[in-house]
Amino acid sequence: MSAQNSAGIQILRDAETEAQKIVQKGISQAPQLCLRGEYRTKRVKDARSEAQKEIDEYRQQKEDEFKKFEKEKSSGNKKAEEDAGKDADAQVKGIKEAGKKSGDEIVEELLRIVMEVKPEPPKGVDTSS
Repeated sequence: MSAQNSAGIQILRDAETEAQKIVQKGISQAPQLCLRGEYRTKRVKDARSEAQKEIDEYRQQKEDEFKKFEKEKSSGNKKAEEDAGKDADAQVKGIKEAGKKSGDEIVEELLRIVMEVKPEPPKGVDTSS
């Protein structure tokens, strides 16, 4: 049994030695900033700037989509406004023509009504006394 134990112990020692080599290799390849915590800070700053860049790109994409949507929808409104303007112009023109045709008659009728006063008592007043 001692041979098995010593073989198991030797395997564990070899694994520990290999793990120490890997750790030493990682430490020697890591930048000096890592040892002082500045490497982590640099990575956080890089991540923030990358995230801000992605946010700006997404915002620009959504603004472009909104402008395209707005342009498509507003073109329908412009057409409706033009149609309404044409209808209003036609109605104004019709009113002006009617005013030219019968304007003198209307003025004369208004003057006649104003000048020919026919006083009448209100309907609720008793005039028999």
